[in-house]
Amino acid sequence: MSLAVVMGALIAVALAISLSPLSPLGPARFVYPYRGVSFDWTVLGFGVVALVITLESIGLVLARRELRRVRMDRRIDHREEIDWVTRLTTTSGVPLSLATGMRFALKSGRGVNAAPVRSAILGAVLAVVVLVTTVTFGASLDNLVSHPSLYGWNWNYALLSGFAGQENLPAPQVATMFDHDRFVASWSGANFVAGELDGQSFEMMAEAPGARVAPPVLSGHGLDAANQVVLGDATLAALHKRVGDTVTFSNGKTKSTKLTIVGTATLTPISKGLEMGTGALVATSDFPPALLNAQESAIPGPQAVLIRLRAGANTRAALRSLHEIIHKLNRNPKDPSPAGGLVAHLRPAEIVNYRSMGTTPAILGGGLALGAVVALALTLVASVRRRRRELALLKTLGFVRRQLAAAVAWQSSIAVAIGVVIGVPIGIVLGRVLRNLFAHEIDAVPMPSVPGLVIVLIVVGALLLANVVAAVPGRMAAGTSTALVLREE
Repeated sequence: MSLAVVMGALIAVALAISLSPLSPLGPARFVYPYRGVSFDWTVLGFGVVALVITLESIGLVLARRELRRVRMDRRIDHREEIDWVTRLTTTSGVPLSLATGMRFALKSGRGVNAAPVRSAILGAVLAVVVLVTTVTFGASLDNLVSHPSLYGWNWNYALLSGFAGQENLPAPQVATMFDHDRFVASWSGANFVAGELDGQSFEMMAEAPGARVAPPVLSGHGLDAANQVVLGDATLAALHKRVGDTVTFSNGKTKSTKLTIVGTATLTPISKGLEMGTGALVATSDFPPALLNAQESAIPGPQAVLIRLRAGANTRAALRSLHEIIHKLNRNPKDPSPAGGLVAHLRPAEIVNYRSMGTTPAILGGGLALGAVVALALTLVASVRRRRRELALLKTLGFVRRQLAAAVAWQSSIAVAIGVVIGVPIGIVLGRVLRNLFAHEIDAVPMPSVPGLVIVLIVVGALLLANVVAAVPGRMAAGTSTALVLREE
């Protein structure tokens, strides 16, 4: 046992060192000076010692428990119980190899010939859980990255005014042009201005109440009236408030007013100070015109237009139409260049960080699953060795080599099938829970995605791999000599 623990710890160290080129994760990877293999002997040394001590302690406890059970078996002359496995295999009429494999997979036996049945099933369950959890979580994160509306960009394009949205777009022309554009389904004007909530300064996005295009709501509802405010989750926490509470709002010019917190939303960094969980959405009427037109544009209006295209609209044609609107806005003689440019979408730092991780989570999940497969193979080998007397007895009763190999294959397949039945639902649930926790942590819209096709491929691959893994133990079982039984008898 000690040798197995030490060897396992050394293999873990080797695996950790081999995976070191994949780290660090996130933006730091691009500026990290050492991209190759690297390791810290202090951390690895203490880790190996802690791992060996922990596993040795667990092994000693289990060994003492098994020894106590074996001694009790020797003292008590018990009869073999006719349990449900025995009844099922003797009355169902299944082939002998399948019945034997089922009994090997579900019954551990007694005494020194007891086989590690529970560990094989547990290993299969853990392998499936790890894989399904990883692919479910990964698919959900891929869905997050590929859908900007989940991280606050709840529109297709944003038209910013000149100087990065600090000027104003002429409100009458904007309304006329976007209302009559055949590619635009809905649009809303927005301004960006700082304000205070309960004495704390925050960057705010101002829109008309009931705007057709607004940040995605996480809880409560959107902005419906001038006496309401929608906050980012981090801002809500900083104010120590909950949805339904009131805050004191001040724009620095007019008298302070009370606003009711009606919801939380995922805000996008379209303006400095706005982040996924930081900032506020308030009504345009909460600010005096002078604050909304700090650059004193000739024709006041929004600093940005949030544009949502019609479903199925031709993107190239829509872009041409939007650029024509920009050209017309910039031909205004009173304000010759109010419009800046179109922004497709802006990725917050949290999304950029995840994209930089690449396939690392999948590699780690695959490595853990590979370890579980190796453990299953070792368990099957141990099972065959401990059941040598039973295998030899079956051979004397007429089992041919092919039937013995098939019994081991069925044993492996049944253990993996149980792992699939138990592990797939658990993995899906864990993947969705982890995705929701991650979305809550970065203030994104939680929308878990379950990759059905990938999970089906995992199930099929697991069952096929179970038979591949059982090949060597099956040959060992088929080669069992009947002389073992003759010597004992």
